[in-house]
Amino acid sequence: MTQNQQQELGKTLWGIANNLRGAMMADDFRDYMLSFLFWKYLSDSYVNAAKKELGPDYPETPKDVLDTLGVSTPLQIWYNENPNDVLLFERQMKRKTHYIIEPQYLWDNIVELARTQSDELLLTLEEGFKYIENDSFDSSFKGLFSEINLSSEKLGKNYTERNDLLTKVITTIANGLKEFSADNDSLGDAYEYLIGQFAAGSGQKAGEFYTPQMISTILSRIVTLDCQDPASGKKNRINRVLDFACGSGSLLLNVRNQMGESGIGKIYGQEKNITTYNLCRMNMLLHGVKDSAFEIHHGDSLANDWEILQEENPANKIDFDAVVANPPFSLRWDPTEDTINDFRFNRYGVAPRSAADFAFLLHGFHFLSEDGTMAIILPHGVLFRGGKELAIRKKLLEDDNIDAVIGLPGNLFYSTGIPVCIIVLKKCRKNDKILFINASSDEHYEKGKRQNYLRDEDVNKIVDTYQFRKEESRYSRQVSLQEIKENDYNLNITRYVSLAQEEKPIDLQEVHDKLVEIEKEIVKARDKHNEFLKELGLPPLV
Repeated sequence: MTQNQQQELGKTLWGIANNLRGAMMADDFRDYMLSFLFWKYLSDSYVNAAKKELGPDYPETPKDVLDTLGVSTPLQIWYNENPNDVLLFERQMKRKTHYIIEPQYLWDNIVELARTQSDELLLTLEEGFKYIENDSFDSSFKGLFSEINLSSEKLGKNYTERNDLLTKVITTIANGLKEFSADNDSLGDAYEYLIGQFAAGSGQKAGEFYTPQMISTILSRIVTLDCQDPASGKKNRINRVLDFACGSGSLLLNVRNQMGESGIGKIYGQEKNITTYNLCRMNMLLHGVKDSAFEIHHGDSLANDWEILQEENPANKIDFDAVVANPPFSLRWDPTEDTINDFRFNRYGVAPRSAADFAFLLHGFHFLSEDGTMAIILPHGVLFRGGKELAIRKKLLEDDNIDAVIGLPGNLFYSTGIPVCIIVLKKCRKNDKILFINASSDEHYEKGKRQNYLRDEDVNKIVDTYQFRKEESRYSRQVSLQEIKENDYNLNITRYVSLAQEEKPIDLQEVHDKLVEIEKEIVKARDKHNEFLKELGLPPLV
């Protein structure tokens, strides 16, 4: 499928979502729409794998024959004809695809129930969601559809009304997708597109689950560069990547996209919001990441409640070659007196109660490997605020851990209009200067009606400047630690890369010559005018 067709697919699905959701809030309908898309992806992938596994034994069957036999899918025919082989087949499928779907829960059967307006649709959907959560996978996907409530009055006052609405929703989705030869990669991209569209309509809430792709790409390209010598290009491999505030997982998937499927070992993410946590797990599977290749934890990064991150012995703790994050900005948190003894903070200090920005940063930095790169999006306040944040900033600078500070334009996020920055950190740096990039001026982004955008050339300029540590007037400069010390460890970007335009030098002799010429023209014009006045007998001008 071409890029244009992918965009059309995304727009078609978004149009369906807008037409169908009626009085339902966008956030509520999002969960239904994305879950159905996910179900279709799983189902189609499973049928394709079943065809390969069964080879000529797969009973390809015309639609009219299926109707005559009273079944909805060819796989149901095979199950009916080979009951003694089903268990072995499902074991083989689980080994190869990591999951199974029984024929009655295949998407094609769901669509057929909707097409025939069957009263069994709602019941089959309820059973199907439970089946996928509990039985399809070896690993636990319990709670994956916890936000789906098919008994909700938002869908209708009684079973019949809810069944009728779901019939309409599924039929419309199925008809919309018929126009596209939707391969499964395209469904993953369409899912991501819908997440972005729902985020655009969610305002403040969008920050909980979505990082705009252009910013995600900057972080991903930076952390995949060679740590010691970024100019040499990408790393050959990243064993582990972590996003400890992963939202819908777009940042993690972007890192995977940069490295390629074989260039990355395992993906780790943590998310506190249960809805977003489930979106992320579906997003991983929809992009072809096997359940054994990612681990997403539902929990609180600040509380560090993920068991795999609780090892205090440095020799045994897990670390990550790449850490990316877009945590909530200036979140209030509740450190206790004992928080200073937390192994993540005891060398640097505890972030103030009013803003957890540095707590998030130190959490991720603790788990960064010695040759890893971390890139985190934070509000500008972390660059210049005093008190506890100054102490943390000073320690990071004197330990030579801050590699670059990148200022971005304002209004890039759906959730906030404030300008943000990217801080790049490393535990072992080759360069002894800090690179400042000020990409906030008008020529480095495109203004939109609701949001501003970084164009491809803007993203490339930022990444190239970082990769080759380029210096350019009004854009980027490498700054020594001594200069930053003289500025009391203030990292405010405009202190080091001013956007002020240089005044053009004035050539005084050129100005004088122009004034003399103008004066001559005035005298000449007045003399000519006085000649006319004299002919008319009028007094001259003086």
